[in-house]
Amino acid sequence: MMRTKVVFILIISLLSASIKAQDIQAMAASSVKRVSASNSTLSTPTNIPEDTADVYESLLNTQQDDLMESHPADDIYNDIWSSASINPYKIPASKLPKTFTVDCSNFTMPLDMSKARISSNYGRRWSRFHHGIDIAIPSWNNIYAAFDGEVRIVKYQRRGYGHYIVIRHDNGLETVYAHLNEPLCKVNDKVKSGQIIGKSGNTGRSTGPHLHFEVRFIGNSFNPTKLINFRTQKVHAQRYTLRKGKEYNNLAAKKYKARKRRARYHKVRRGECLGKIAQRYRTSVKRIKRLNRMRNSKIKIGQRLRVR
Repeated sequence: MMRTKVVFILIISLLSASIKAQDIQAMAASSVKRVSASNSTLSTPTNIPEDTADVYESLLNTQQDDLMESHPADDIYNDIWSSASINPYKIPASKLPKTFTVDCSNFTMPLDMSKARISSNYGRRWSRFHHGIDIAIPSWNNIYAAFDGEVRIVKYQRRGYGHYIVIRHDNGLETVYAHLNEPLCKVNDKVKSGQIIGKSGNTGRSTGPHLHFEVRFIGNSFNPTKLINFRTQKVHAQRYTLRKGKEYNNLAAKKYKARKRRARYHKVRRGECLGKIAQRYRTSVKRIKRLNRMRNSKIKIGQRLRVR
């Protein structure tokens, strides 16, 4: 009798455990359904307009970021696009390719040369190197983009370029237009060759109305007259090849800087004259006058003269 009771209790316990397990499984299944429904609601909101959802979906599934901005000649300039300075690349001429061919087929003269003349050439000038040419022209004349491209810089420099513009062109060159009275474009503007970009003027460090015009390749300036015939107002060739050691090596600038480092100066003392100073430094009066851009031999006490 006792054994029968024990067996009966064991059977009741097993049945109870089985019922609890089934209840737990049912509850778990119910929870999973609720979570799935909740996730489904989150992934496809019903309050988003259909066109917005389509745009969102296309952005998620695109293979590349179509919103990334591209600029002219990005492959040449390693995707560097900055308005911080004229030469943010800091690549010396020695690292540039031996040759580079420029498509000049859509060139436009940056100003009307019938109203202008070249007043200062590219190269050494006074105490610094002149990285472009100066073209004297009355104020408020139109200035044009030389080639198709995009505006990289529009700035004002009180003791330098004044109002100036830098354009990166599709052909890989960059041009600089300085001392403007008024820029007529803004950064990131797409411009066409011949489009008016500003008005000539006399702003910044300038002694008279003129356009300071530069041509650069990856930050390195070269003589614009190598590319452009300013007399005929045309480029020398429709496809012009720049060559290291000829156009864009800036050897002239380097030689000038080296000479400047070797320069010697003398402070004029009481009783001295140019002849005496020239004799002391084993040079000539003519050379001292030329180095200091002197029109006569007059000097004064305390004056600083370059003698070499």
